[in-house]
Amino acid sequence: MCDQRRVVWPAAFSDVHFGRCIDIATELLINEEIRDREVRLIDENGEQLGVVSIQQALELAEQRGYDLAKIQPAAVPPVCKLLDYDKYRYEQSKRERENRKNQRVVDIKEVQLSATIEENDVNTKAKMAVRFLEGGDKVKVSIRFRGRQIAHSEIGTKVMLDFAERCKDVSMMERSPKLDGRNMIMILAPKAIKASFAEKKAKKEAEAREKSASKETQE
Repeated sequence: MCDQRRVVWPAAFSDVHFGRCIDIATELLINEEIRDREVRLIDENGEQLGVVSIQQALELAEQRGYDLAKIQPAAVPPVCKLLDYDKYRYEQSKRERENRKNQRVVDIKEVQLSATIEENDVNTKAKMAVRFLEGGDKVKVSIRFRGRQIAHSEIGTKVMLDFAERCKDVSMMERSPKLDGRNMIMILAPKAIKASFAEKKAKKEAEAREKSASKETQE
């Protein structure tokens, strides 16, 4: 028997159109939750079955062992589709896990300099910043001016720009050196890596395989 369950909009239905732009629901009603008298029905294979009564649609869903999902409630009449909800829920959960696995939180690491920093210290801190940037993190570079040093902030700017030059192969300046009270701050962000043609081709092929596999599971 079809049971009452609420589902989230499946990506596989994003290409369903009926001659005009229709708002798509972010949350679907299914089975007995659907109260419309008639619906435009699409079967589990994507074939349009035309406009039928809600009772006919529910009976067909039960006969074929699928759930009836209301995928375009704003359409007149609303569009419904037969789907295997359990299979869909599994695939959706799998995609969400993959998306979370591929996500990376960008941290902001801080490197502190001084207006009178020695060459050896600059080199050491530049190497540290390069490691952070190569790891995908941003780097906040700061200088705190002490006493009368604030009157010669241009020295700090020069130190900052020299530091950015040492990191230029792996970074881009997201925020140029600016005074904030007695502190000068500059932000360096990782430079986007240009992918080779071979890498771009491999990525496209992988995405195509994933899309094809996802489509097969939906059918």
